[in-house]
Amino acid sequence: MTIRVLIADDQMMVREGFSVLLNAMPDIEVVGEAVNGREAVTKVRELGPDVVLMDIRMPELNGIEATREIVAADGAAKVLVLTTFDLDEYVYQALKAGASGFLLKDASARQLADGVRVVASGEALLAPSVTRRLITEFSRLSDAPRLMSSAHAAYGDLTDRETEVLVLIAQGLSNAEIAGRLVVAESTIKTHVSRVLVKLGLRDRTQAAVFAYEARLVTPG
Repeated sequence: MTIRVLIADDQMMVREGFSVLLNAMPDIEVVGEAVNGREAVTKVRELGPDVVLMDIRMPELNGIEATREIVAADGAAKVLVLTTFDLDEYVYQALKAGASGFLLKDASARQLADGVRVVASGEALLAPSVTRRLITEFSRLSDAPRLMSSAHAAYGDLTDRETEVLVLIAQGLSNAEIAGRLVVAESTIKTHVSRVLVKLGLRDRTQAAVFAYEARLVTPG
């Protein structure tokens, strides 16, 4: 199936450049563009894209608030945040708002296309070396907003194995890698991941990773 993409960025050159790169891929189609967060929310509703490439700093409605509205209104659309540098508190807030991952704007055509495919498949785009540093940097701040209290309250409901899986998710491991580490079938890990998300009231693996760091299950290393 063709992956339908909406590009939201207030810079015309960025929108056009990404459109050219993605439309050159046989399995990806850019179905629309938005110049600000408010227009992005509207076009997601009108066009029903699979993936939204979302800039953070935009007029009228920034990418964080737009992501929050899109996630709340349409569970089918995945948001991939675009940023100019990786250690960015706004990226951290976007991940907390429900974004499925992030890419640097200087990503290659292959990285961009692969990122879209990963997010469209329902996985989180978590580059361990970058995302772990990002999350740990900002989750340790005393004024960093916490995930919903209901999620924290549900932490005690996790089994020991589910907690172990949650920690490995936060370390950036894929289902296959976790299965290899724990010497179980990948299908078993998928079941554990699903249960973790349901019990904690989280949307995806990205929010699970944020939760694990904020709950201090994983410490900076």
